[in-house]
Amino acid sequence: MTQTDETLSQEETGTEPTATLSAMDRVRLARDPQRPATLDYIGELCSDFVELRGDRSFGDDCALIGGLATFRGRSVMVMGHQGGTNTRENIERNFGMPRPEGFRKARRLMRHAQKFSLPILTFVDTSGADPGISSEERGQATAIAECLMQMIGTRVPIICTVIGEGGSGGALAISLGDRLLMLENAVYAVASPEACAAILWKDASKAAEAAETMRITAADLDRFGIIDELIPEPVPAHEAPRDTIYTVGDRIAAHLDMLCATFDPDDDAGVHDLLDRRYSKFRKIGAWSEAGTEG
Repeated sequence: MTQTDETLSQEETGTEPTATLSAMDRVRLARDPQRPATLDYIGELCSDFVELRGDRSFGDDCALIGGLATFRGRSVMVMGHQGGTNTRENIERNFGMPRPEGFRKARRLMRHAQKFSLPILTFVDTSGADPGISSEERGQATAIAECLMQMIGTRVPIICTVIGEGGSGGALAISLGDRLLMLENAVYAVASPEACAAILWKDASKAAEAAETMRITAADLDRFGIIDELIPEPVPAHEAPRDTIYTVGDRIAAHLDMLCATFDPDDDAGVHDLLDRRYSKFRKIGAWSEAGTEG
């Protein structure tokens, strides 16, 4: 990361990731039911929150919540995954796994934010999109794809933060922002370690080995250049929730100030530059090589 890329390095923030926990240890911490969730972040960091419900097509999805709020004096659109801390809440919120109407709601909120030139803040914390038959019947894959298309082209600054378990398309659907931040004990992956182990070795008990192989921790993703900043957790987030929340708020504010300093919704050239940089950010992830033939 360089200053010309308008990102904030660890040298600037004075942080160093710890390396004392295994990948599976961090998976367990990311899944801790007492870990601060989206509504905790909204409650501590935002004021005047007005939740907006429904997808205007089928219904409301409590697993993906969002609405209008004020974040440190700036009007924003905020959204994120929300699970529960007990059985009743988990059933109500489908364990934080969004159904199609959740992703359609997210699209609606993004369009609303664009209409009124509101920056978007998202909080990522889900094991994945709902895999049930009813969700598939209502177009789960299409809903995720359309959410991704909407997000990559939304003409306002977007900052995404992985605060817990970022799993599969359910996490990716609200992660295509100009900045992707991640807590040190969060994870972000295409599949859970248990699912990966079951697929590769037909043995879910090898989840710890899969977690190490998948490179799903914040330190791994920071090293690969997939995230823009690793936010340290001196102690696990559920042991110091308010400290963690305010630390995350400070880092979001720093990146948001940087993005908004040069953003003018009435400047088409500037908006196109924002979108081009967002698109390029994800296009450059990974590498592709094709072995040539000799002779």
